Amino acid sequence: MKKTNQMKKIIYAFAAISVLSFAQSCKKDSEFLDKQPTSTLPIEAVWKDPNLVLTVVGDLYDRFPDYQTIEAWWAFTDFDEGFASAGGDYFRHQNLEYGYDAWRYWDMGVYGYIRDLNMFIKRGQESTALKAEDRDRFLAEARFIRAGVYFEMVKRMGGVPLVTTVLDYDYSGDPSYLQFPRAKETEIYDFVISELEAVKTILPDNAGIQSRATKAAALAMEARAALYAGSIAKYSNSQLTLPGGEVGIPSALANGYFTKALAAAKEIIDGGKYSLYKKNPNLSENFAALFTDKGNNPEVIFAKDFKLKTNKVHGFTIDNQPRSSAEEAQGGRLNPSLNLVQSFEKLDNTYASLASVDVNGNPVYYANITDIFADRDARLAGTVILPGTQFKGKTVDIWAGIQLANGSIITGDNFGQIKDKVLPDNQAAVQVVGKDGPVDGLEFSAQSGFYVRKYLDPATGSGQIGTRSDVWWIRYRYAEVLLNAAEAAFELGDPATAANYIKPVRDRAGLTTALTPAQITFDRIVHERKVEFAFEGHELWDMKRWRLADKVWNGNNMSAAEFINATNIGSATRTSTQVFGLWPYKYYNPGNANHLKYIFKVIKPSRVTAAHRFRIGNYYSSIGQDVLNGNPKIVRNPNQ
Repeated sequence: MKKTNQMKKIIYAFAAISVLSFAQSCKKDSEFLDKQPTSTLPIEAVWKDPNLVLTVVGDLYDRFPDYQTIEAWWAFTDFDEGFASAGGDYFRHQNLEYGYDAWRYWDMGVYGYIRDLNMFIKRGQESTALKAEDRDRFLAEARFIRAGVYFEMVKRMGGVPLVTTVLDYDYSGDPSYLQFPRAKETEIYDFVISELEAVKTILPDNAGIQSRATKAAALAMEARAALYAGSIAKYSNSQLTLPGGEVGIPSALANGYFTKALAAAKEIIDGGKYSLYKKNPNLSENFAALFTDKGNNPEVIFAKDFKLKTNKVHGFTIDNQPRSSAEEAQGGRLNPSLNLVQSFEKLDNTYASLASVDVNGNPVYYANITDIFADRDARLAGTVILPGTQFKGKTVDIWAGIQLANGSIITGDNFGQIKDKVLPDNQAAVQVVGKDGPVDGLEFSAQSGFYVRKYLDPATGSGQIGTRSDVWWIRYRYAEVLLNAAEAAFELGDPATAANYIKPVRDRAGLTTALTPAQITFDRIVHERKVEFAFEGHELWDMKRWRLADKVWNGNNMSAAEFINATNIGSATRTSTQVFGLWPYKYYNPGNANHLKYIFKVIKPSRVTAAHRFRIGNYYSSIGQDVLNGNPKIVRNPNQ
C-alpha cells in the first residue's frame, strides 16, 4: 500500500544499469547499458525527458520473470535434461516429489510489479511533454511487459486477479474494494492475447531490435500463449478444473486458440524479416553459434542482453566450461543427461539407443571415441559437448577408465589420475581416467559423460571470474515460431502445413529426408521441441500444457535395462524419472583387434537416488497462505 503523500508524488527508483540493451527509441540500442545510476526523481520530471523514461522502461524490462535461464544453471537439472555435478545440488536428484509451491509466481512482489506497470501506463497516458511517437512506444512496451507477466502467472497459477488500473488504499479501514477474485484461466489468456494484438502495430517492425519489444516479439508471445491455451483446452481433464473456471479451459475453445496461434506465427513468417541462423557450414557449430552470435543474428526476436565491463554479465560459462581446459578452476556443473542425448535421432529419421552392445549383448568397439555419435542430428553436438570433441580449440578429455580383457576396470578418483604398475604387461605410469572424468561423485566432472555446449561462450576470458560472459538469453526465436505454427496446424488437422513448417528446422539439423504429412504425429511434435529447445526453458511448460508431466515424471524408478529399451525413444509418454549417463572406456588387450578401442556403458550416477514424481496437484502451483488470508475472494488450486 502507498503512504499518504504518495498520491501527489510517485517516486521511481531507477535501476543502476538495466540488463537490457535498447534499440532506436531515443538513442542507439547499445547505449542504455552504458548509463550510470540515476538519482531518484519525481515522475513529473521523468515524463518530460524521453531518456529518463527509457531508464524506467529498462528497469521494467529488467524485472521480467524467467524460471530456467543461463543465470541459474541448476534449474536445468530439476527434471530430466541434466545432472547437477555439484555437491550442493545433488539433492535435485534425491527428491521424490515436487512441492506444490514449486514454480509459484504470485506474491506481493508480483503485484508490486503489476502496480508499477499500471502506474507507468497511467502516467504515460496523462503525459503531454513527449513526442506522441515516443510516448506511444513506451506505453506499448509497458503493455507488452504486463502481458508477459500475466502470461508467466497464468502458466504457473491458472487464473489470477486481473488488475489493470492503479489501486490505492483510502485508509477507511475497509480494504475489501481492493480485493479482486481470481479471473478465469481463459480470461487471463484472452487478456494476454488481446493486449499483444493491440500493441503489435504500435511497436517497431524492425528485426534489428532484439532486446526491446517489437511487432514480432508481440506476435511471438501471442503465438506461444495461444498455443498453450489451446493445448490446455485439448488435453485437460476434470481433475484439473475449478467450478468458477479459475483453472481449466473448456475443450470447445481449443481450436479457436490454435487458430490464433497459427495466425500470429504466420504473420511473422510471412513478414519475411526473420530467418533461421545459417552462417556456418558445420551444422553443429552453426547451431551452437546461434546462441552466442550477437552480430546480425536473423533468428533472435526477443532476448535479455548483457554487456561486458558492466555489472550486467553472467557466469554460465564459468560454471559450466569443461574442467580440464577451464580458464579458472571452475566449471563442469551442468551435465546433459543420456536421456536427452539419446533423444537426438539418426539422420535417417530413426531413433536408436546409445547402449553400446550388439544383438547378443556383446560390447561394440569404436576406433574413435566420437564414432558412437556419428550420423546423428547435428543439434546434438551443438547442444552437448561430447567426449573427444573440442571447446575453445581444446579437446575435452572424457573417459571413465581402462577395461582389461578379463572385464576388470582400472580407474581413478580424481581428474586425469595417473597410476603406476596397473597394466598386466606394462609397468609404466598411465593415465587411468579422463582429465574431465567421469568420476562418480566427483563434482565438476562429467558425471553423465557429457558437458553442456548450448549458451557456452567461446570468447577468450568468458570463463574467467574477472571477465565473465555477455552472451544473451534468447526468450523468443524464429525456430520456435516455425514449430509453434507446425504444432497449431497439426492440432487443426492440417499435417501437410505442419510438415512444411517443421522441414526448415530439421533441414538445418542435417535431417534432409523430409517428414511426410503422415509422419507428423503428436509424438513427433513433442520430440522436435525437445531436441530443438533443450536448455532453453521450455520443457516444464510444454510438459504441463500437454498434460504429460505426470506420465513422464511418474515417480517410478528406472533400471539401466529399462532405460536402454529403444522401442519407445520417440514416445511422448516414455518414462524419464531419473537421469542416466554414458561412460566411455578404453579397451586394453594387446594383440587383439580391438586393443585401445572404446566401449561405452550406460550408467546411473550414484547420487541419483530417487525418481521424480510430478503429481496432479503440480499442474498449478499453490497459492500462498498469506495471499489466501489477505483476500477471502481467492480460491485454492485443486488437488493440493
